[in-house]
Amino acid sequence: MYNRTMLIDLYELTMMYGYFQSGIIHDRTVFDMFYRYNPFNAGYSVFAGLDQLIEYIENIHFSDEDIQYLESLDLFSSKFLDYLRELRFEGNLASFEEGDIIFPEEPIIRVEAELGQAQFLESSLLNCINFQCLIATKAGRVCAAAEGKPIIEFGVRRAQGIDGGVSASRASFVGGCASTSNVLAGQMYDIPVKGTHAHSWVMAFDSEKEAFQAYADVYPDKSILLVDTYDTLGSGLPSAIEVARKLKDDGYELLGIRLDSGDLHELAVASRKMLDEEGLDFVKIVASNDLDEYRIHDLVSNGAPIDIFGVGTRLATGHAESAFPGVYKMSAMEKEGNLTPRMKISDQITKGNIPAIKNIYRCYDENDTMMFDIVCEEKENADQESAYGIFGEKVTLQKNYRYEKKLVSIYEEGRMVYSVPHIKKLQERFWESYGRLPDDVKKIESPDEYPIYVSEKIYTIIDNLRKKHAVG
Repeated sequence: MYNRTMLIDLYELTMMYGYFQSGIIHDRTVFDMFYRYNPFNAGYSVFAGLDQLIEYIENIHFSDEDIQYLESLDLFSSKFLDYLRELRFEGNLASFEEGDIIFPEEPIIRVEAELGQAQFLESSLLNCINFQCLIATKAGRVCAAAEGKPIIEFGVRRAQGIDGGVSASRASFVGGCASTSNVLAGQMYDIPVKGTHAHSWVMAFDSEKEAFQAYADVYPDKSILLVDTYDTLGSGLPSAIEVARKLKDDGYELLGIRLDSGDLHELAVASRKMLDEEGLDFVKIVASNDLDEYRIHDLVSNGAPIDIFGVGTRLATGHAESAFPGVYKMSAMEKEGNLTPRMKISDQITKGNIPAIKNIYRCYDENDTMMFDIVCEEKENADQESAYGIFGEKVTLQKNYRYEKKLVSIYEEGRMVYSVPHIKKLQERFWESYGRLPDDVKKIESPDEYPIYVSEKIYTIIDNLRKKHAVG
């Protein structure tokens, strides 16, 4: 079995070796993870993946086999390889909590550590966080579109590999899904697991009625029957109704039917009518077939009588975005015993990074609705008279609103000080955070942009660094 510590880009190690040779590998630094824009044209994103990052950090070590492999690359000295043998994370790490709503440009994770340790974390930190943020954000949009109707995630068959399938199921639950079909994810993270049967079950018998009855015989109080193998309204649903009648006579209830093809709205309306006419109003209608937030929004807003949605490919793969745009940049470095701000300079402020050691304060109005976020120096008070937008526009802030500090300590000097909540608590945090978003930021299409400000002190640091590094 391979060691996950080796899940790093080679350039992390070559840079670390350069730091080692230059004598600065032990200098104190600060790195931030942030992201450039919300995927899916959304007004927000959902933070996820912290638990996997913690697991990675807790298990950092290079085995003898790892060292032998790195030695074979003929890139590193024996003294540097000895340094890697002893490498552990001994710094500080602060982060948003999973399920939190996050926004572009502001730091969502802050790492303060020796340069070598902080640099080493880059690839795995981004690997743990980026994919799960992408899927949790997609799940949040899908679940919001369903307006309280449960979403079952069942995308493992088309997810990006084994780890991608498990991570997608986990992130989907953080983002609001009620359950998953992924048994491994259910076992690993205590996520409720749900499932029905495939078309192959129906095809294994001589008729739909025989197939449905056989399934109901095995699961008399847990059956959801897939009715579209041949003809949904002509044979599938009538056969399911016959089985449901027999179950009812025997003292059981058919849980539901599943529609997996065709015009879902039209079929759901017809199915509901046929079921109700037979006194089977308790039978739920489950719909699937390449659903996403847009199709679900259309179905719900047009009154389709669908009780549960099954969402697979377009959730577990992050369709139609391939990746979450998270990056990891240095924001401060030790110089003459002090941490001094560092900044990537670009022609656009939005293509650089926000320097210094920072925290984010979220402002709420009297109704507990989010108003804006302000990025401040770590020791600043958030309740300020003015701030600056990302393009330099100055804004006046009303005093005496409620502010919440968002980055919480996860590691202090290498010791984990954070208690990882149960995954159900993470989902609760998402729904609480989502409920505090302004309605116009929640919109599925063309949402408003949520305001992100920087304090006057941070803006001054940005301005001074841009002037210092200006060319010409």
